[in-house]
Amino acid sequence: MPVYVFDAYGTLFDVHAAMARYRAACGPDADRFSDLWRTKQLEYTWTLTLAGEYRDFDTLTELALDFALARFPGVDKSLRGQLLDAYLTLDAYPDARATLEALKARGDKTAILTNGSPRMVNAAVEAARIGPLLDEVFSVDSVKMFKPRAEVYALVTTHFSIKPADVVFVSSNRWDVMGATKFGFRCLWINRASNPDEYPDAKPAAVLRDLKALLDFAA
Repeated sequence: MPVYVFDAYGTLFDVHAAMARYRAACGPDADRFSDLWRTKQLEYTWTLTLAGEYRDFDTLTELALDFALARFPGVDKSLRGQLLDAYLTLDAYPDARATLEALKARGDKTAILTNGSPRMVNAAVEAARIGPLLDEVFSVDSVKMFKPRAEVYALVTTHFSIKPADVVFVSSNRWDVMGATKFGFRCLWINRASNPDEYPDAKPAAVLRDLKALLDFAA
């Protein structure tokens, strides 16, 4: 029986939900502002890992937000604290809870594997009320490096004492799916935006339009 492991940000939780709560206050640059915040957040994880350095995801989220605020001066800087607080309670996608419930009802093990710090991801899990539906929450903070490093994916196999092929890994981030596929996980790419495939040499087991479609794959 496989273990179903989910990426958190962008897969279970909507990374643009924080800005969406303050869309009117952010003004006409709201969407571009939110996209840049997310882009810089990820960029920092990759560049620091390549440089052999580590700062937790809380810190990188703040640094990325400060960059976005500097890049879009029309967005009120007084929103900084509210946006950071909102990131701790990001909205879960509508099908996230139902998918986890269905997997648990079948007796499957479920987990999260995330770049997020324990403080951040635990707050999001609690806000979404999905804690009882998870067997484990893995954070990169325990290895002090970010995905797609193999050491991160190994957290799952080591904890459950299983082989990579026993893991079904679910992520909306194609680079994450690439890394997990290279590690040996069976990967499902949640491609909500119908984006083109960037890594044809590391194809996922399936490309799905949303989390609900995972249940058809897992049937």
